[in-house]
Amino acid sequence: MVTTAKPELPHWNMTVVYPSLDSPEFEQGFSHVVGSIDDLARLFDEHNIGKTERKPLNDATVRTFETIVKRVNEVLSEAFTLGAYIRSFTSTNSRDNLAQAKLSELQNSMVLLSQLSTRLTAWIGSLNMEELLNRSQVAADHKYMLEKAKKEATHLMSPSEEALAAELNTSGGSAWGKLHNNVTSQLMVPIELDGERKELPMSVIRTLAFQPDREVRRKAYEAEIESWKGVAVPLAAALNSIKGEVNTLSKRRGWDSALDEAIFDANIDRQTLDAMMQAAHESFPDFHRYFHAKARLMRIEKLAWYDLFAPVGKTEHVWEYPEATRFIVEQFGTYSGKMSDFAKRAFDEDWIDAEPRPGKRDGAYCMWLRNDESRVFANFKPSYDSMSTVAHELGHAYHNYVKSHRTMLQKSTPMTLAETASIFCQTIIQNAALKDAGREEQISILEAALQDSSQVVVDITSRFLFESRVFEARKQRELSVDEFCQLMVQSQRETYGDGLDENALHPYMWAVKGHYYSTGLSFYNFPYMFGLLFGLGLYAQFQQDPEAFRTGYDDLLSSTGLADAATLAARFGIDIRTPDFWRASLGIIREDIDRFEVLIRG
Repeated sequence: MVTTAKPELPHWNMTVVYPSLDSPEFEQGFSHVVGSIDDLARLFDEHNIGKTERKPLNDATVRTFETIVKRVNEVLSEAFTLGAYIRSFTSTNSRDNLAQAKLSELQNSMVLLSQLSTRLTAWIGSLNMEELLNRSQVAADHKYMLEKAKKEATHLMSPSEEALAAELNTSGGSAWGKLHNNVTSQLMVPIELDGERKELPMSVIRTLAFQPDREVRRKAYEAEIESWKGVAVPLAAALNSIKGEVNTLSKRRGWDSALDEAIFDANIDRQTLDAMMQAAHESFPDFHRYFHAKARLMRIEKLAWYDLFAPVGKTEHVWEYPEATRFIVEQFGTYSGKMSDFAKRAFDEDWIDAEPRPGKRDGAYCMWLRNDESRVFANFKPSYDSMSTVAHELGHAYHNYVKSHRTMLQKSTPMTLAETASIFCQTIIQNAALKDAGREEQISILEAALQDSSQVVVDITSRFLFESRVFEARKQRELSVDEFCQLMVQSQRETYGDGLDENALHPYMWAVKGHYYSTGLSFYNFPYMFGLLFGLGLYAQFQQDPEAFRTGYDDLLSSTGLADAATLAARFGIDIRTPDFWRASLGIIREDIDRFEVLIRG
């Protein structure tokens, strides 16, 4: 009998930056970046960047502005590349002590860089913006950044307070976030499978939610919940500290709430958020209908939490990694050769770390590395869902690719718009996979898509409600582990409704999601919903007029740091401040639910 070994899953290639963390080249590069940041600080001091006294704009001020912006862009690029290189080791192996030490060392310099960014914002706020834009092409090229900085400057504390806040973040919010990452990535979970008692990394335990055997899923769910209980106290301390810090700083900076600050950072307004959330709440009955249909297909009365990701339908496609890569390259080509060639390059040059392993954190993400290169982090298993995830993350990488000619200050993209390309690419893959699939395989593919959509609309709303309530309660006092769990379950019941067994929810989802544990990423949740629905709306326009769409799409992606979301959407005739656009995008998902129900009826 001949056995075929499963193909090895790739690790990303970072040697194009430095040979290794302990190489002389890395030490030289590290010292260069630290020195560049120190030099930038001296340049700021020399030109009094951060002073807020208003003075007439003269030629010297314009020259200073252009010198500062040029150097800031250069230093940001160098620092981000170095940070991405180091994080490529800490995220794939949190036990890498050298990487952890270097990341900690770099963070000290990043504090200084953050302080310089705040000083630049304050200084921009003191300049005559209209005159500067008229006299400097560099200013005109960075117009949106300057206008946003002008507004942000009105929400800054005093220079000394802002400097202290940035410095304390290393031992405050940032340290609590690192604690969460280290604890969760190193958490080993006891579980009995096939009569054997073993310990598996939490990232592996969570992938068991995709197993076809319901008993395996139930055991994994119960083992996961029990393990979260064991680390809940330090994680609750971390969450309390982070949300308390954000509340304090938001108030001191004159924001009405942490949410208002997050909306500003997302390049949208409250009217847009309210319109989208209204449409989302209206769509919940459709998602409940999907949950009930899946339960019928599984021949159970009602889904438990551990059934949300259960595979349904039958497919002959195992989607091993080599086949997944070929399919992505081929289907991206149905949109453009440029996108297809880009994906092939990413695979050929080993931009992707796909293998789950101990010490590697859970989930998937894409990070910009340098120039037009990114790196994709994934925990791949042979399934359509994992292939779809890789396509999604490559969408982020394509977004980075088409804006690579922009400066660092022009590239800054809010999370609301950061999901645009990823959703678009994921939708290309879904529609292609459905095209030639039989009934059972269509069920499987639609199920994977509806899993994602329900997570991004229903579950994201539960997380938004949870975070809103935590921020409000945290104004009064710290919350206990039990209170965090109660708020999480309350929010899940309100969004999942009767679609799930209310006695089998996930009270520790607040411990699972690393996004909660960042002082700079409050209310991370609603931007994902924005990204899904905005991406679907754009894909619908592509289907209506492919050629016209192609002429403007890459330019839209390259401009996501150059205008607010409403302005960019208007290029395609979209008004995001009313519920109608969001309802239309949700209507695309409703059609998938309708099709799913028809298919399961046979």
